Amino acid sequence: MRPDDWHLTEDVDGFLARAGDFLRLRPALHNTPLTDIEKLRTRGADAHAHGAEAAVFGRLKSGGEVRAIFYHTPRGRLGLTPLSALQAGHLAAHLAELGHFPSHVIADHDTATAFAEAWQQHAGAAPEPFWRTHLYRLGTLTPPQPRPEGQGRIAGGRDHEQIVRWCREFCVDVGERPSIDLIDSGSWADSRFGDRHFTFWETPDGTPVSMAAATSTVGGMVRVDPVYTPARLRGRGYAGAVTVEVSRAALAAGATDVVLFTNPANPTSNALYQRIGYVHVADFAGYRFSYDAPEAG
Repeated sequence: MRPDDWHLTEDVDGFLARAGDFLRLRPALHNTPLTDIEKLRTRGADAHAHGAEAAVFGRLKSGGEVRAIFYHTPRGRLGLTPLSALQAGHLAAHLAELGHFPSHVIADHDTATAFAEAWQQHAGAAPEPFWRTHLYRLGTLTPPQPRPEGQGRIAGGRDHEQIVRWCREFCVDVGERPSIDLIDSGSWADSRFGDRHFTFWETPDGTPVSMAAATSTVGGMVRVDPVYTPARLRGRGYAGAVTVEVSRAALAAGATDVVLFTNPANPTSNALYQRIGYVHVADFAGYRFSYDAPEAG
């Protein structure tokens, strides 16, 4: 593959017309590109009206078919579908030549690592790992036993303040500084939680004790994210119960793939999700880039 096998565009609708089938072919593995690009599509007109920089999309073609894609968002995220080390190197060279300087890359572990190494070579940017995660896909949903007392409830407008507070607490727990900054600045809609659909698990007296959210269905896929229980309420089965609630709702709405990410360093959550029917699919990684060059700001 050569760098010029990549076809770049700022036209998200035209890009999806040509690459959408490829993304929908493996919706679990491609869950982050599906949701990120859909968010860019739905907010594109408003962003352009306010003078925001356009996102850039690329598709790698071979034999007349799309083999991989990338997207580079105005906030600097570079998202990739799986690439070989050689393909990642060609893409790094191409992006550096064109003057596209991502702040970070996320992809499956091997692709992210290969690109980070190639980007350091071509752009002189030192990569720093900041994200390691397991990707799980729902197999047979298996509600936990015993089931904790209480029931699920779809969150509404009156719950917004608590949702924001719990999302911030979640970000503090996992060290997600960019989302904390967006929440604290009042930019909830711009955070990764702004387009989620939230569900609470409530005790019999109506007190929320755990929370889970899900993306809208894109390409038959729903991603459960985040799942949060305040520290003082953990170990009582609430997280499993609310995850089952949102997973069941996603299936009932027609989702073919229900996925979630987990922290590899948290054996408790990994064991929980496997008990309720989630199966490991792949490992993902993210790298931040530190630049000395002025192009990156």
